[in-house]
Amino acid sequence: MRIAVIGAGAMGSIYGGRLSLHNEVYMVDTSAAVVDHISREGICLEEPDGVHVYRPKAVTSTAGLEPVDLIVLFVKSLYSKAALSGNPCLIGPDTYILTLQNGCGHEDILSEFVPRERIIIGTTQDNGAALGPGHVRRGGTGHTNVGMLTGDDGRFFLRMAEAFGSCGFELEIHSDIRQLIWNKLFTNVSLSAVTAILQVDMGYITSNAHAWNMTVQLIHEAAAVARAMGLEADDEAIIAEIKAVSERTPRGCTSIRADLRDGRRSEVDTISGSVVRAAQKCGVSVPTHRFVVEMVHAMEERERQEK
Repeated sequence: MRIAVIGAGAMGSIYGGRLSLHNEVYMVDTSAAVVDHISREGICLEEPDGVHVYRPKAVTSTAGLEPVDLIVLFVKSLYSKAALSGNPCLIGPDTYILTLQNGCGHEDILSEFVPRERIIIGTTQDNGAALGPGHVRRGGTGHTNVGMLTGDDGRFFLRMAEAFGSCGFELEIHSDIRQLIWNKLFTNVSLSAVTAILQVDMGYITSNAHAWNMTVQLIHEAAAVARAMGLEADDEAIIAEIKAVSERTPRGCTSIRADLRDGRRSEVDTISGSVVRAAQKCGVSVPTHRFVVEMVHAMEERERQEK
């Protein structure tokens, strides 16, 4: 299978590196330094069974390349449109796009580039940390859960399962991927949002009554939206899981918190903002999520002004 992985960060490197074992893979990134390093040295993954070096092709420009079978997006969601607009030659009449990005609602952007029947939405249980250009520590492995917005006749998923499975990924196909997306979203729109605004580690949330109260309110609102969409959402079970995550990783740093701390734009619009948009469609009130979105954007603007 011809695959383009757009974004050569930690997760892109894990997928692009391993998929290159038995597929024609192009790593696409705007950083010339990262692309040059991968072209010279390959991608070094520190994996549970040892250190491995993979050698996908790496480019900053895809001009002149033929369309691929599959594009895997691993850029931040706020850069999805620019990433796809900048690489039009990768997209042909039979190209599928897979997003494993945080948040939900990505199909609104992806449908500008391919029909909805060629959009694949997913989550991954893999995780990793970038140690340098083309050098990643793979922290854990797990299922890659995928599903389509429309029905699939099975042929493309069969090819995809073979391509991923031959490279060590466990691909699990779901008829309604929305449930898994929202199960993951509950953590991001509560724990991630509050740690970002307070600029604290994950363990702080359960140790401070006020922070925890806000987290619980965010969970209640998100769960109400999920149920209005026809999904399953048990408030108490979600609250218990978020509490356990906070206590298991007390020094953990969420992505939105790190973005605000380092002066980068965050993905709040596809995380907390996705709950706000879904709530509008369902007629559910989510005042705490609206507050979170506005507060995070206010903090982003303050950081830009102070630079």
